[in-house]
This record gives sequence, structure tokens and C-alpha cells, in this order.
Amino acid sequence: MAAAERGIWKSSELRRMLADAGLEISVGKMSKLWTTTPTTLRLDDLDVICAVLDCTPGDLLTADLAAAAARKPQAEIEEQTSNGSPSIVRPRFNGNRPEPPL
Repeated sequence: MAAAERGIWKSSELRRMLADAGLEISVGKMSKLWTTTPTTLRLDDLDVICAVLDCTPGDLLTADLAAAAARKPQAEIEEQTSNGSPSIVRPRFNGNRPEPPL
């Protein structure tokens, strides 16, 4: 959407602009960036994309809270709701931590 707002209507045009800025993206990766939500994106690549599109990462990224909640194990969700507590903090250590060095 950010590309369209700047008059860039073809992925090949954006790919060429990114290459001019020093970011070589394969045709396949460019297609995925253009048509779907990528699963991963390097932060330095995001910097170049933002520089080319003259935008911020916030203009390009949206949080999918439903997808994040779906990753939580169902047993943990049930336990939390049965206790009436939306978040339970559990220590990761067994209580036998050594003293810090002086």
C-alpha cells in the first residue's frame, strides 16, 4: 500500500528502485513481498525499503494479535482462565541459582 501511495504500481519498478539503493532482491522474494505478508524480513532490508519509499517501518508493518494469540498453547490458556488470571508468571529456574560474582 505504501508503494501505491507513492505512485509505484509494479513490483518490478520497486525492485529496480531497491537495486539502485543497494538492495538486490530476487524475483521470487519480490513477488512474495509484493503479494503476501512475508514471514521474515531482515531489518537492514527494511531500512532500505523505508528509505526508498520515504516511510517508516510503522507504515509498512501491522501487528496481527490474533495470530500471536493462536500460537499460545491451548492448555496454558485454559489454565490461565480457570485461575482467573490473564497472565501467570512462572520462574524459569529451579530456585538453586548461584550467587552472582563479586
